[in-house]
Amino acid sequence: MRDIHTVAHQRGGYFTSYKGAHEMPDKMSSYPILLSMGVESPKQIDNYYLTSINRVDVLRIVYERPKDSFLPSSRTYKFPRVPDSAAAKVAKDSDAPVLKTHPTLTDALDELQQILEAKTSKETIAAQILDEIALLEEDIAMRSECLKVLVGKIPAAE
Repeated sequence: MRDIHTVAHQRGGYFTSYKGAHEMPDKMSSYPILLSMGVESPKQIDNYYLTSINRVDVLRIVYERPKDSFLPSSRTYKFPRVPDSAAAKVAKDSDAPVLKTHPTLTDALDELQQILEAKTSKETIAAQILDEIALLEEDIAMRSECLKVLVGKIPAAE
């Protein structure tokens, strides 16, 4: 597990899971927090989980990797809770410290949500279909050209 002092969105210690589609554009400049955490392939993110253990938020990012990939299928990051001075002033009566989610984790969760929403948007899916059609047309053109060359090599029957 990695200790990174970044925080995302924690919902009262609940287990939260988000799942997306398969691919999206790989634009890491749009995701500076995830890049700083070592996430280099946002299009391979399949889902993520967020849990809270004691005073630490644990973010687990799950990737969709090819079977022969040496890269990990998931990565886990720990984010310690930070004191919330504004809430502590309001709750002066309590001796227990008031903690909040680390701001970096919150930003990372926002970026993850953007990635997963982009993967499931109609525009992205339509673009993927058009890309697949273009690849199919290219493949058909190449194969038909190959077949024409093979037909040209057939000796004439005399």
